Amino acid sequence: MENSEEKFGEEVLEACIRHAKEVLAVQLPNIKDKKYDFAPQFKDLTIQLYLVGVMQQFYDQYEATTADAQEKAFNALYCMMVKDGVKSKRAKNQAQFVRQMSRLDDGDEALSLALGYESKPGDRSLAEVFDHYVGEARVSKGLWHSFDQGKKILVLGGLLFAMAGVWFVTIYLPESENITIFAIGLLSALLFVVPVFLVGLLIHRFKTRKSNRTQTPSK
Repeated sequence: MENSEEKFGEEVLEACIRHAKEVLAVQLPNIKDKKYDFAPQFKDLTIQLYLVGVMQQFYDQYEATTADAQEKAFNALYCMMVKDGVKSKRAKNQAQFVRQMSRLDDGDEALSLALGYESKPGDRSLAEVFDHYVGEARVSKGLWHSFDQGKKILVLGGLLFAMAGVWFVTIYLPESENITIFAIGLLSALLFVVPVFLVGLLIHRFKTRKSNRTQTPSK
């Protein structure tokens, strides 16, 4: 009896994953045509949340409660990623991250998950999700590219300043102790990293506020 239940559960899981991929295959052309300028990380997360909603809808017919169906859906997302070649540990971490992002600060479900759950055959629900975020600087590809470039600048610049500090102490204060040399190198790195980070943060806030003002209709 137990083996038959496990087999049934595996068959339902396979059918759920197959259904989700079929839905995604129909929805993806709707967003490819629009050529959205979203960061890859945001795009992947949005699609995964949408799929959780689709799979939750699928599991509703087998589970007693919506909460149980959603739990099964998150597990199905993990299994889907593993089947697609993602390593188990990475898939587990990503599924956990998707779970965390599935709820907003006010407790409501994420829009992508909600529209995935309410989706119907042939609709454009995934495109509706992305349309909602068009123009938001915080999820744009350009801003995330700048963020990645900024990380490289911080790391390389910090290393160069640290090396310069160590070189200066070694040449001009050769009797300095190792702890002193290390402290000077660390301080030199901070003298570069902190100001550059603060400038980057101000630029990010400025772009975000500008984007929000642009989206807010005038009364």
